[in-house]
Order: sequence, then structure tokens, then C-alpha cells
Amino acid sequence: MFIESPFFRQALDQLISVAEYVDVPAGTIERLKIPKRTITVSVPVRLDNGETRMFLGTRVQHCLTSGPGKGGLRYGPHVDQGEVAALAMLMSWKCGLLHLPFGGAKGGIQCDPTTMSIGELERMTRRFTEEMMPFIGPNVDVMAPDMGTNEQIMAWIYDTYSMTMGANCPQIVTGKPVAVFGTLGRKTATGAGVVYTIEEAAKEKNLRLVDATAIIQGFGNVGAVAARNLHERGCRITGVADVSGHYFRKEGFDVPALLAHMESNPTLENYDCITSDRVTLEEFFTQRCDVLVPAALERQIDGEIAPKLRCRILAEGANGPCTTEADLFLREHSEDIFVIPDILCNAGGVIVSYFEWVQGIQMYFWTGDEVDSRLQQLLRRAFASTLGMAKKNNVDMRTAALALGVHKVAEEKFMRGLYP
Repeated sequence: MFIESPFFRQALDQLISVAEYVDVPAGTIERLKIPKRTITVSVPVRLDNGETRMFLGTRVQHCLTSGPGKGGLRYGPHVDQGEVAALAMLMSWKCGLLHLPFGGAKGGIQCDPTTMSIGELERMTRRFTEEMMPFIGPNVDVMAPDMGTNEQIMAWIYDTYSMTMGANCPQIVTGKPVAVFGTLGRKTATGAGVVYTIEEAAKEKNLRLVDATAIIQGFGNVGAVAARNLHERGCRITGVADVSGHYFRKEGFDVPALLAHMESNPTLENYDCITSDRVTLEEFFTQRCDVLVPAALERQIDGEIAPKLRCRILAEGANGPCTTEADLFLREHSEDIFVIPDILCNAGGVIVSYFEWVQGIQMYFWTGDEVDSRLQQLLRRAFASTLGMAKKNNVDMRTAALALGVHKVAEEKFMRGLYP
């Protein structure tokens, strides 16, 4: 295998599993199994104490047939090439499913951003950008925030690239602050999109979100926004989790109070004696609820946990939260648990990133209502297409979504041909 990684193997297995639904020669599928380009760079950074530390940065561009690469940049101690390559591949299918003019890409730096000062983060980000200059550009590869990064880091990349090129180029990254040519609605787009797809799934399951129960793993930009939006729709949030632990409260949490707590605290841990609500990861996922939203890390629900799930809708706010073994079980029990697959459920972020890229090119900016309206239009249309494909071919939602996404990318690659 090109990259030895459980997550990359999982992404590759997904591609192979839907090949029969993609009407292109086998050689085209073979071309999609290996990323087009993998870049690894060393990133020397002068720390505040005067020492120099070396960090390892990577960027994987899986496919550039459909347009420039598009995908997040994450900072974390466990970032590795396999993780990044798998996420880049998933982004290709996501852009294909949504008919966005992008190819899949992903990047990261192996570091612990929580232990670094603002100055150290800025110097690392700018040096990484400089090292990546030959491989990025508004028509080559466009980065966005991910775990461990934010709009400030995107602003530093935008500035570094523009200063090096000698011209203002806001479309080099998305997820920037609104003050420097970002777009309204980008920060909340992924979490809002998760809830829009849950609404569509609830219609299919004849589930009223008013008084429904939801459990959400992850309380960052995705999980916290999803919790707020579900709460506003009358949903009772009985489970929440972040890096400090997993917490369950049968009567439900006070979501506005949780959100207020997070404005001045790094984790959920010290909220309202929350330690008394602490449960294990398995206990958290297997509590009875109407909606379960894994919105944290990949490979959280495995083959042992999947048969114990007691939810009606599983909305994958994170990328690849279910292992291959878990997915096999869920596929066989799709009538009991309606899975909203990751490349559909969490696509709100890349959709609004596309909107920001377009606005940056045109230098014409939309209102928040325009952004949200167009986000809903694209997501609900993709949900309908996926559901239609699933019913027509009697397959589960993940197979349908992957088949549609892979087919779009493979067809474009086949039609363009093989050069030379």
C-alpha cells in the first residue's frame, strides 16, 4: 500500500467498495487510489526562549482534476501523512458529491499548538507557508482552518503569500476573518450544515426534533454550533464531550450556559460540577438517543461499539468517525440507524469555503442570509440526490454518497484523458 495507515486503508477500502457503481475504466479508479502529490517539509521555528525547534509539515493533494486542491490545515501532536492523505481523499469525494470545482487536499504540522505562544505559532505558520509556496496558489491549492488552526492562522498565510507575490491575494485561503476578505457564515457553516442534514434525515425517519434527544461528541466549531442549533429547534442535548472527557446527563444540559462557559474556558471540565456526569467513551456513545453526532476525531466508533448504538440518526460531523468494521455493521442495519455520511453531513464548511473563494475572486461580498440560503440549497439538494441513489440501488447512504462523489471525479478524470 502507498501509505501504511489504518485511516488511509479505510479511505481506500471505501473507494474500492463503490467502484462497481462508477462507470469508467478500471484504470481510472487505479489513478484515484494514490494521491497526485505528497509534500513534506521541515519547518524551523525560533522559539521565544531563543532556541530553534524543527517541526514536520505535510500537504497531500489527492486530485487536482476538478480544480485547485481544497482542504484544511490542522495542527496537532499526532498529525501524520496517513491521516492527511485519507482526509485529502475524502475531500475529493465530498467536492464531487457537492459539484464544487475543487479537488481534495489536506495538510498539517506535527506540533502541540496549546503549548505555543502566539508569536511562535505565527512564525511557524509563516515559515510553513514559505516552504509550501511552490505548491499552493488560488488556482493550485487553497487551504482552510481545521483542528488546531483558526481564522487568525489563515490571515497569516494570506499575508505571507500576498507579501511574497507582491499583490493582494485573499483567495489563497478560506476561513479568514471577515475583516480581511473572509465571508459571513464561514465559522458556523460546518455545524449549521450538520443540523440541516439532520433535519432532512428526521423527515425521512418521521422524527420531530422538538423534544428529541441528541448526544454530541466534540464541542468546537462543529459540535458547539450543532448543539446550539439543535437546542434552538427544541432538541434536548443529553451528552456532550471534548478533550476533557465525555459527559452524559439524562435530563439534558443547559446549552446556552455551556456555550457561555466555553467563551472563557478552554474545556467543558469545570462547568457546573460536570465531573459527576463523566462517563466512558463507550458509555457515551451507547446511551439511548434520537440523534448521535460524532463531531470530534476520526475512528471513534469501532466494531465493538457499533452494535451497541441506540440512536435513530447517526450524523457524522467529523471525518471518518466510524471504522470499517463499524461501517459494515451499520450498513447491514441501515433500516434501524439512518447514517448521514461524513462527506455529506459535514460538507457545510467546504461549501461556504467555496463561497468565500468566489467572493475573493470577484471582490463582491454576500450578506449572511445569502450565504446561508445558498448553503442550504446545495446541502439539501445533495442530500436528496444521495437519498435517491440509495433507494434506487437499494444501498446504504454512505455507499450512495461515495458512489456519487467518486463517479463525478472519475468521470472528469476519464474525460480529460491521460497526458501525454
